Amino acid sequence: QVQLVESGGGLVQAGGSLTLSCASSGRTFSSYAIGWFRQAPGKEREFVAAIDWSGGRTRYADSVKGRFTISRDNAKNTVYLQMNSLKPEDTAVYYCAARVGSAYSDYVYYDYWGQGTQVTVSS
Repeated sequence: QVQLVESGGGLVQAGGSLTLSCASSGRTFSSYAIGWFRQAPGKEREFVAAIDWSGGRTRYADSVKGRFTISRDNAKNTVYLQMNSLKPEDTAVYYCAARVGSAYSDYVYYDYWGQGTQVTVSS
């Protein structure tokens, strides 16, 4: 089992940047693909980005492609989401999630979830 803790959220102006972190205390963190998802009030949870266990394969939602970068440091049991050129529509609670296997974009395939971190982008 893996436990996930997100951090790095906050309030930022449009055009600004934030880096989210997803840290795990599990000893087998490097075995898991990690996905980032977000959920805005009144909206469904949506895929943002995902990375496989090695960091060799990544995938992004079209809405963040070119602005967000997902990466991981297995030695630190941490996955990062670098978010640049933030827009007000990026405002949401951001969650990281883990699964064994491929880095899917559908949240139903993820088994472990963090508690989320709020990102608010002001216009």
